[in-house]
Amino acid sequence: MSIGQIVQVIGAVVDIEFPRDEMPKVYDALVLEKSESNTLAEEGLTFEVEQLLGDGVVRTIAMGSSDGLQRGMKVKSTGAGISVPVGHKTLGRIMNVLGKPIDNCGPIGEEERRTIHRAAPKFD
Repeated sequence: MSIGQIVQVIGAVVDIEFPRDEMPKVYDALVLEKSESNTLAEEGLTFEVEQLLGDGVVRTIAMGSSDGLQRGMKVKSTGAGISVPVGHKTLGRIMNVLGKPIDNCGPIGEEERRTIHRAAPKFD
């Protein structure tokens, strides 16, 4: 997976520069790289690519607080979109957009995950 670095932060909107031949696709998930001086990565901050700006720069939305982000911080592309658990074990559960349970009922224990950007299932 490719590594980029933050070049601009405006609230939840974060621009990240990658090598031109390794740019992530729109809707790809990116994660903040762990380093000694970076405690935000411990929280698992995820970004979603929303726009390709050109010259290797992508515009993303932070899926959590962007407080403390700085230019130059390293970000890694996952090569895939954000996915969430699906199936019977998710019924009645409350989770955030990243599929992490927020209902204090423990892990979901899912068997399958699907991307959040896909066609809705048919009602047959």
